Amino acid sequence: MGDDTHQHTDSEENNTSASGSSGPGVASSPSASPPAKGFSLGTVVEDARRVCTDPSGFYSDMAKSGGYAEPAIFVAVMAAILGLLMTIFAMFGAGHLGAMAISVASIIIMPIFAVIGSFIAALVMFVIWKLMGSSQSYETAYRCIAYATAIYPIMGLLNIVPYVGTVIGVLWGVYLMYTASIKVHEIKAETARIVMGILAALMVFSQISGEIASRKIAAKAQQLEERLEKLGIPGDSARNNDGQSPETVGETLEAGLAELENIDQMTPEEAGEKLGAFFKKFEEGAKAFEKSYEESAEGTAEDSAEGGRE
Repeated sequence: MGDDTHQHTDSEENNTSASGSSGPGVASSPSASPPAKGFSLGTVVEDARRVCTDPSGFYSDMAKSGGYAEPAIFVAVMAAILGLLMTIFAMFGAGHLGAMAISVASIIIMPIFAVIGSFIAALVMFVIWKLMGSSQSYETAYRCIAYATAIYPIMGLLNIVPYVGTVIGVLWGVYLMYTASIKVHEIKAETARIVMGILAALMVFSQISGEIASRKIAAKAQQLEERLEKLGIPGDSARNNDGQSPETVGETLEAGLAELENIDQMTPEEAGEKLGAFFKKFEEGAKAFEKSYEESAEGTAEDSAEGGRE
């Protein structure tokens, strides 16, 4: 009788232990969304460190859901650090970054554009991963992109060296996407290597071409500002004339994003077409802004020159 009671007690304890352990098991299942951790500078620093030093481990452990707030804040923090570096370079005139940095406003401007850019980049990668066979959601794609911005501060330092920093930054970023493809989206390594290799080649070509163009524009802008200063006009006065403004470009971006709201319900082909149309509109708006800026700046210089002769 005593043995039966003892066995019954042991059985109850084992059942209690099993039921107690089932709670965490359910919470950690892939289908359940992890609780939001909230903003913590220590967590941001630790996540950034892991992305840079152990990307395979980070993406293996990364939560696939949990909201957009935490990854978006992470992007903003990394971009703010990059903006701070650009401001420091501007103060000391360190090469290309110093010429392109606006001022202390970079610390505010960079996070805004970085967060917007992260959502756009996630849309592009979401379509690519879908075509590669991924079953993950757009939110998961966004998290993969957002945490990859951990390399922003390092890229800011590397970009002091013309072109070399750009190439290293692009290859590093694509490597992170390759790692996310395998660890998060469970895509075969061979497929990921082929697709990401092609993507890396295209991005290196695009970024180098863009850097060459931006350096030419920066040189022209510098020459124009020097001409305006000789005429006694502040260099930034030409930027307040009528024409295609940054706000107009922003409206174009917002309208394009509105068309992509239901991208999760689209087929990869439909999503690709929508993205192509969006980037075409944005490119047209950016070109119009650049053209109007140059025309308004030249008009200001000519008006001032005529006024000086009078």
